[in-house]
Amino acid sequence: MIEILDTVERWRAEGQRVALATVVRVEQSAPRDPGAVMAVSERGEVAGSVSGGCVEAAVYEEASDAIGTGRPRLVTYGISDAHAIEQGLTCGGTIHVFVERLDW
Repeated sequence: MIEILDTVERWRAEGQRVALATVVRVEQSAPRDPGAVMAVSERGEVAGSVSGGCVEAAVYEEASDAIGTGRPRLVTYGISDAHAIEQGLTCGGTIHVFVERLDW
């Protein structure tokens, strides 16, 4: 969170709503550890990363929805190591990401 805190504070100072996605659990291999974060502003700007690219677009959609609805959610993304290699992805295993709108 420290690496994106300045950006999130700037967005909030501008009056933007922001969603935060945090990796809360990892199973098997994953490019980012628990605690990795990605923030999305209501203008669609992004700071940070939860997967190094494997599921960023899907997390972006969840974060955008959380901004609009205020509804937090726990989402799970997984792909087998063999399928990941076939697709040229660096990730395998499963990550669990908690997505929430920041209301501070």
